[in-house]
Amino acid sequence: MLKGYFKSLYERTMREAYDLAAGEIASSLANSGECLDCGASDGYWLSRLKETIDLPDSRYCGIEWDRRLVDLAQAKGLPIVQGDLNRALPFEDGRFSCVFALSVLEHLLNPCRFVQEAFRVLKPGGRLVILTPNISTYFTAVLILLGKMPSSGPHPDSDSLVKAEEVFKVSSDELHWDTESDTPVHRHLVVFSYRVLNRYLHSIGFSKIQGHGFGLYPFPNFVQPILERLDPYHCHQMVFVAEK
Repeated sequence: MLKGYFKSLYERTMREAYDLAAGEIASSLANSGECLDCGASDGYWLSRLKETIDLPDSRYCGIEWDRRLVDLAQAKGLPIVQGDLNRALPFEDGRFSCVFALSVLEHLLNPCRFVQEAFRVLKPGGRLVILTPNISTYFTAVLILLGKMPSSGPHPDSDSLVKAEEVFKVSSDELHWDTESDTPVHRHLVVFSYRVLNRYLHSIGFSKIQGHGFGLYPFPNFVQPILERLDPYHCHQMVFVAEK
């Protein structure tokens, strides 16, 4: 029963967070300009943007580290290149109207460098859209007081340990831990708090920053919209929209 309850909280949290992020990306591109999809997989967000704002391929660029996914995307003729988001982005200064990284930042070894690079490749007035988990939650605080590891990460390099520390499996049943592999997809390495990420975005030069929180656990779904507005600082997921 509790597993089902927390799974419903998680599913609503992720749905609302992704929907808001998608809306911000679409509004950033409504008139003109190119976007950079960081962690592009095989082109899912290009398909979604085609549906919402009829975005042509010429205004989209994706970067993905997984060679297999890049090959799949390129076989479909999609403008996705292979690259490592921990390193310098292979794009010129001031090119993009929107850079977005959804559920990506927490998987990087050098997330601060990535944010700096995103700032560099954005046009003046361009926007960075980030969706990432928040380590500073009430749920995480309880786990730590109980002597357990935060479910949001950072995660150790042991599948058995991660599974043992998991209170409830709320993610998709198709997700299997791969923390012991050389190139883990699901392992969280660096997890920011809301306030720290907000301060860092300000510190590197972003001028207008909007932050949103989703999922104030363990409160029920029907009160979540009110609680998220009152206290975005301790929600499970956070979306930041930062303008250069």
